[in-house]
Amino acid sequence: MKKNILHALSEKSFLYLWLGEIFTQISIHLFNFFCIIIVFKETHSSTAVAVVVLAFTIPAILFGSFAGAYVDKWDKKKVLLITNLARALLFIILAFYIHNIYVLYTFGFIIAILTQFFIPAETPMVPLVVQKKNLLSANALFGMGVYGSILIAYALSGSLIIFLKPVNTLFFLAFMLIVGAAFIYFIKPRPSQRKDFLEIKSPSILKELKNTVSFMFKTKQISSSLLFLSLSQILILILATIAPGYASQVLHVGVEEVPLFFVTPAALGMIVGAVMLVNVFHNFKKEKVINVGLFLAGTAMLFLPYGSRVASRGFVQTINSYLPHLFQIDILHIMVVLAFILGFANALIFVPANTIIQERTKDEFRGKVYGFLNSFIAMLSILPIILVGGLSDLIGVGAVFTGIGATLLFFGILRLFNK
Repeated sequence: MKKNILHALSEKSFLYLWLGEIFTQISIHLFNFFCIIIVFKETHSSTAVAVVVLAFTIPAILFGSFAGAYVDKWDKKKVLLITNLARALLFIILAFYIHNIYVLYTFGFIIAILTQFFIPAETPMVPLVVQKKNLLSANALFGMGVYGSILIAYALSGSLIIFLKPVNTLFFLAFMLIVGAAFIYFIKPRPSQRKDFLEIKSPSILKELKNTVSFMFKTKQISSSLLFLSLSQILILILATIAPGYASQVLHVGVEEVPLFFVTPAALGMIVGAVMLVNVFHNFKKEKVINVGLFLAGTAMLFLPYGSRVASRGFVQTINSYLPHLFQIDILHIMVVLAFILGFANALIFVPANTIIQERTKDEFRGKVYGFLNSFIAMLSILPIILVGGLSDLIGVGAVFTGIGATLLFFGILRLFNK
């Protein structure tokens, strides 16, 4: 039977989970961008904005792993419902104190803590609502939902605040979370072996975390999948950090044009990559697909700083002489193609890695694995983001892109020789 990315949507519970994910993810990403915009408008301080980012990041480091351990003991569907409704209530309360920066910091921190419980309950639900044969399709759709929601939130954040004003924006975000909770309510997970697990005397949370970490690092496929999922997420954060510098130093365009010329083609690349992965590459070994993604991402990163040199080549100028002015190849066209390739490559890493983890873990471990992943990403991302920001100012964005591209290619080559 020919594979189709939409097969997983034929299972109603997954459809409800996916729709719940989309409404929830868009709302939370919009809230993150909303906080950054509001804090900057109130203070005109980059330091104040940095505090907002820390308020979103620190809870993942402090609570991510512990949240995953507790979620594995609870009903994941109830966790999704309660965290969505609780965050919606906090949005509504915050609407009455929107101009108090300290209240916004506090609520942002609490909402981020609740999100740490949502994350290890969300993705581990996928194997409970789809058949094993549809796992790849389901993870492809989930990946599209994650990155699509970031794109939508990024594109809408500024205009939404202008159109609705800050107070009504928070009410709208609360409404979206409630809609997400309504879809989650209709999920009917398939029976798991959770009952047998709970009949055994549970060890302490710290013991469980220790056992989970030991299990992850002893299982090569899981540890490598976690590493590359982390790499995939951190790469996005790094790109977000240096995108303004790339826009001004390399592209010579305004920062406000980055979503159009970089974020949009990257998101489209992610969607195309996910579709092709399920429809065309489903018979390929997942580890090989991840390696292809690494090589593509590394190559695209290496070429990103040199778009102007490619555009000035004689063969490009010759092609341009036969094209109407509107379609002539320039640095922006080259950058759009490279951003698309980066998104495509990210799909080849994100989807198979998630599928491997879900196939190789049981329900009683899965929340802890994703909770650890969330903490791991948060811890690993802080130093690279600080470093690339400083290095971009010191040696230029182009040199940083070259370094990241070379590192990705190194990882790909290492995996080839480490079979």
